[in-house]
Amino acid sequence: MSDATTSRSDLAAAFADESALVSYVAAGDPTPAATERYVEALVEGGTDVVELGLPFSEPVAEGTTIQNAIKRALDAGMTPDAYLDLVDSLDVDVPIVCMTYYNLIYQYGDGEARSASENASGEEPRAKGPEEFVAAAAEAGISGFVVPDLPVDESGPLYDACREHGLDLVFIVAPTTTEDRLERMLDRTTGFVYVQGRLGTTGARDEVSDDTPDALARLQDADVPKAVGFGISSGEQAREVVASGADGVIVGSAYVDLIADGVENDDPTSEVADRIGDLAAELKAGAADGVPEPEHK
Repeated sequence: MSDATTSRSDLAAAFADESALVSYVAAGDPTPAATERYVEALVEGGTDVVELGLPFSEPVAEGTTIQNAIKRALDAGMTPDAYLDLVDSLDVDVPIVCMTYYNLIYQYGDGEARSASENASGEEPRAKGPEEFVAAAAEAGISGFVVPDLPVDESGPLYDACREHGLDLVFIVAPTTTEDRLERMLDRTTGFVYVQGRLGTTGARDEVSDDTPDALARLQDADVPKAVGFGISSGEQAREVVASGADGVIVGSAYVDLIADGVENDDPTSEVADRIGDLAAELKAGAADGVPEPEHK
């Protein structure tokens, strides 16, 4: 067993009793206040882990739906500090995962002012890195990170900072991930492993990919729960994914589509929240239905 599996994990605990629903929305889409209500609706609908996106201007892993959500959030003024304030204000009893890109984590803080101060005092300037943001995230109430553009071979500083502050680091395993890289990912993955159920970017799909069972089979001996994302948008799809061996499902674009429709139609936040909560309830029920019945001896 690797070091990555020995610490207590709020995320792993979310998978302990039943199939987990991990739900994504972009922070600040379309406003922080709306996001707060949408997160509450997700939890009321049965969400076990909230994946709250910290918007970045170059979201390479995202499809058009989430790219548009990120643009709406950035246009509305979302920043890393505003994100942390939003997390701190949330009153929900489930773990919050920060989904973002490494540049924001690495560059966080007043690096230039800090370096100038240290140079004036004769001290060696401190290198930029993830420690400052991870510490701030832990203080705000974040339980872990998903960082799609961070290669496992370059993840040491973030991994160390997460361990220092008791946070999980979740890696995304794609259908194209090599066996050697998969082994290194699992050695550093904590909380759960994010299984990319299909090739390509995020986005709701009508059917579960044929790649999903094979992707799960590769991870059958993993020491952490397996959650499948990319393309899930209905309770029936959630049922099918869990029946294939997943410990949970990750859904994002289906919720973001509802938010985008609300923005386009100028619907009240409360109405959009109700739709989000209803979808979460459908997905949670579908995931529960996918759990195999226990064998009776």
